[in-house]
Amino acid sequence: MRNPSAEVVLACLEEKYLKNEVMLEYHCFVRIISGALKIISPDTSLMFGPGDTILFPRRQLSTIIQYPKEDKPYQCVLILLKEDRLKEYYSRNMAKVAIERLPIARSYDRHPLLESYFASLLPYFELENELPERLLALKIEEALTILRTIDPGVDSFLTDFSEPGKIDLVNFMEQNFMFNMPLQKFSYLTGRSLTTFKRDFNKIYNMTPQRWLTERRLKLAHYLLSESNQKPVDVYREAGFENLSHFSYAFKKQFGAAPKDII
Repeated sequence: MRNPSAEVVLACLEEKYLKNEVMLEYHCFVRIISGALKIISPDTSLMFGPGDTILFPRRQLSTIIQYPKEDKPYQCVLILLKEDRLKEYYSRNMAKVAIERLPIARSYDRHPLLESYFASLLPYFELENELPERLLALKIEEALTILRTIDPGVDSFLTDFSEPGKIDLVNFMEQNFMFNMPLQKFSYLTGRSLTTFKRDFNKIYNMTPQRWLTERRLKLAHYLLSESNQKPVDVYREAGFENLSHFSYAFKKQFGAAPKDII
C-alpha cells in the first residue's frame, strides 16, 4: 500500500482475496482501478469492478471481499472523509438535508468530474513524502464538491454527525450475528455501553452474548451445510467463525457430528 497521507490512499492487493467484517469510522470515497470488490450486508450483496466509484457511509456493518481479477491485482484509490474536515467544509457550505436511509454503499456512474479528479490524484502517489496539508485539504474539498454536484442527496448523511442511539437489541442481533467483531462494537452499534449491552442481552436471552453468538452461528452453519451443500471451508467464514479448526470443534460439540459429515 502506497500512502501519501492517512486520508488519501492507493491500496493494492495481490493475494487470492481478502475478506473483512468492517464498520467504518469515517465515510470512505473509493475508485476501483483493477480487480473486484464485493460488499455483503444482511439483506443485500453488491459487486463492483474497474472504473466503479463508491461512497461507503460510516457505521454501516458489512463484509468486504477484495480480490484480483483477470491477472490484475485489486487496486483502488481510497479517500477518508473525516468528521473534522466535513464539519469545517459544511461550516462554509450550506447543506441540503433530507431524511434518507443510509445505504450499504452509494455507487456512481462514470462522470467527467470523477474521471478528471481521480486521474489528478494518481501522480501524487509517486511522491516520496506525504502530501502537503494545504494540498490534501484542497483535494478533499474538491471531492466533496464533486460529490454534491453529481449527487444532490449526499448531504443527508455526510452531515450526520450523531452517535448511534439505543436500538432494539433482538432485531439488531438477529440481522448481524454473523459479523465477526468484538462485543464492544456490537454494544456501540446498539447504542449501549458494554456493561449495559451484556445486562440487556442476558435479560432477553438468559445467556451471555458470546454463548448466544456461537450457538446462532453454528445453527446457520448447519443450515448452510445441510441445505445448500456447501463445504465446511466455504461455510465457516460466512457463519462468523475466524478459523476452520475452531469451527469444526465447536460444531461437533454442538451437534455430535463433524461438519463434513452433514453434507
